[in-house]
Amino acid sequence: MITTFYPPYNFGGDGIFVHRLSNELARRGHRVDVIHCIDAYRLKAGREPANGYDDHLNVTVHGLKSRFGFFSPLATQQTGFPLFKSARIRQILEKGFDVIHYHNISLVGGPKILEYGKGIKLYTLHDYWLVCPTHVLFKFNRAACTRPHCFACGMIYKRPPQWWRHFGLLKTQLKHVDAFIAASLFSKQIHAEMGLNIPIVHLPHFVPISAEDDEASQRPIEETKQKPYFLFVGRLEKLKGLQTLVPVFHRYRKAQLLIAGTGHYESTLRHLAAGADNIHFLGQLSHPQLQLLFRQALGIIVPSICFEVAPLVTIEAFRERAPAIVRNMGGLPEFIKESGGGFVYNTDEELVAAMDQLLADPGCRRRLRLRGYKTFQKKWTAEAHLKSYFSLIYEIAAAHGHPLGQPEPVSKSPSPKIPLTH
Repeated sequence: MITTFYPPYNFGGDGIFVHRLSNELARRGHRVDVIHCIDAYRLKAGREPANGYDDHLNVTVHGLKSRFGFFSPLATQQTGFPLFKSARIRQILEKGFDVIHYHNISLVGGPKILEYGKGIKLYTLHDYWLVCPTHVLFKFNRAACTRPHCFACGMIYKRPPQWWRHFGLLKTQLKHVDAFIAASLFSKQIHAEMGLNIPIVHLPHFVPISAEDDEASQRPIEETKQKPYFLFVGRLEKLKGLQTLVPVFHRYRKAQLLIAGTGHYESTLRHLAAGADNIHFLGQLSHPQLQLLFRQALGIIVPSICFEVAPLVTIEAFRERAPAIVRNMGGLPEFIKESGGGFVYNTDEELVAAMDQLLADPGCRRRLRLRGYKTFQKKWTAEAHLKSYFSLIYEIAAAHGHPLGQPEPVSKSPSPKIPLTH
């Protein structure tokens, strides 16, 4: 696994997903090495991470640091080459791997890293970095991008120009990858529409479920006896759209809005929410705390005003049997279309109508909870993801003339026959 961010040195869902995938593979007997860039985290965060993360014994984590500090990821951002970390990355990859899986490589190696190492090469499209210098297709930090103005937009985001994008490096390096993985059909489509002629496979993300989670999911839902609430979970950034919910809940006093998360936009959001005693900021919460909030909520609201790829929070809500209300943008509506576990809205009026229905109709809440949970069990578990993941690997191996036989059944017990190294 090659990724810029990996827990605890991470900010969002991409690092969390790489951690989950690495450890699910490790629990099934595979040996996994993770290469990530500590310098990049320090550059963006300006501090050390507050919390730790555990990894399975089969996971070896290589947190790369350069004596040049934050100049190392800055040089990669500018040139598209790993430069100061190149020798160490090559040394790790010389161990030999069956699969090299790239994720967010923007600051750990840039496009040049795609040619490093030998093996089946996969690349997960966690964001839009291949077609957008700012990763998010959120133009001028104001609205979803439909007509690119990359240089001016980069200045707004205070991103130095990436000169390598103008010299054909990306097009050349993408040829080293056997398959690109898109977590949503929207992501697959928009990459194709923006001119990338690459083999993209649709493979949804997953959310793991532990024995404790499984036990909790079997218990009857006990909705809070206090004032009912809707829930927002995520980073407090402008593109997540929470500022569009605050005015709605200034007027909508039938329920509370609970907000779990932190971010750069938090002070602005708190200012907007001033005077609304039904809006509460809870900060960063633990997994058990979030589980309880999901299970007792009327539903979660995902109001993103950007082209979300496939945010994990919706799957996490369905795992805890919480209905979802999502904005009709990016990959978000696909979760509702697949599951029937919630509502899609375009306007504030449609949002309020959906909230009213969940608030007033316990039968509707029960139906949506069950639909979301059943679809989660079928499509968004680790087992469902890994079944398709390994099928893709075996298909590529056969196309290379090195067939591995039939994929092993996916289970949490190690496979004695073909342990792959990633």
